[in-house]
Amino acid sequence: MPIVNRVADLQPDIQAWRRDIHENPELLYEVHRTAAFVADRLREFGCDEVATGLGKTGVVGVIKGKKPAGKGDIKVIGLRADMDALPIEEATKLPYASKNPGLMHACGHDGHTAMLLGAARYLAETRNFAGDAVVIFQPAEEGGAGAAAMIKDGLMDRFGIEQVYGMHNGPGLPVGSFAIRPGPIMAATASIDIKIEGLGGHAARPHKCIDSVLVGSQLITALQSIVSRSVDPLESAVISICEFHAGNARNVIPQTAELRGTVRTLTQETRDLIEKRVHEVVAGVAQITGAKIDLVYEHGYPVTHNHPSQTEFATRVAKEIAGEANVHESPPMMGAEDFSYMLEARPGAFIFCGNGDSAGLHHPAYNFNDEAIVYGTSYWIKLVENTLAA
Repeated sequence: MPIVNRVADLQPDIQAWRRDIHENPELLYEVHRTAAFVADRLREFGCDEVATGLGKTGVVGVIKGKKPAGKGDIKVIGLRADMDALPIEEATKLPYASKNPGLMHACGHDGHTAMLLGAARYLAETRNFAGDAVVIFQPAEEGGAGAAAMIKDGLMDRFGIEQVYGMHNGPGLPVGSFAIRPGPIMAATASIDIKIEGLGGHAARPHKCIDSVLVGSQLITALQSIVSRSVDPLESAVISICEFHAGNARNVIPQTAELRGTVRTLTQETRDLIEKRVHEVVAGVAQITGAKIDLVYEHGYPVTHNHPSQTEFATRVAKEIAGEANVHESPPMMGAEDFSYMLEARPGAFIFCGNGDSAGLHHPAYNFNDEAIVYGTSYWIKLVENTLAA
């Protein structure tokens, strides 16, 4: 089955919503305009319930099918889109480019929100399913754990959600195609913050100092050995130290230095191993150099883990829309996604929808591809209609 015909008719409206959201990006939980825009559209569509303020600024719409679900059938399915943008200066020069300096939709959440709005409009018009479709518009995916905040506010229990599904655009994946896999599809995160206190002094008298720059350099090298020498080569892990701050004069050995970085893993065993080894490496470098080193190691998003049964079902739905040859098995990715919290709370699956040959995610030249709208929106619709078969 190709794209839903009615969705092709709705495409200009969905595109217009997407571009309006793109012009007005907002960060984290401060998505007040976007949330109001979403809530207004859901009310216009005739959703049976529109709830606001979950997870601070999240919005939920409930659309009831033509009849209740049968005994033993799935009664409620949740579909989630994210609404927040990124602190990036846009470089697209599009006519609908960001009007908010220093902010842009560089990850395609504008497209995610618009596609789910399109699906909500169609489902509210047709109601060709049995049970409830719950559309979830989430704030603060980009580092704020908005999914966890909505769950804490009762998202799953309040609306009786039994299964939950998410979608993200995929640059480099052809428009009209999808990618998905069972099990871990995106990585868990952890943050590393290190403060080094050495002994500053004159650059010409290093023997009288404890050089915080050298200590930091040794730490970076030693931390990289964890992945190469402590982690099983058949497992996946990343340690990236991305900030190194020290000194402000060429002839002064600085007293202090700070390092910050990120860890990515796909299994709990590797996650635990790396945390243990990071602490050991930091303690060892401190002992060898005589520096005082303070480490703060904090876990972030968990692994985004697709449930096998729901992934198989989502794959079948995607093949109905795109054709069997255009649905691929995705390799695990070391990026992270807070939809992981929803998949810990309920069974479901996360899928990628092709964005074509666009700039990469989080790039100042990125733009969501409006040609992908009909495929992503059709996927949402058929996921509901097939799960909650009337």
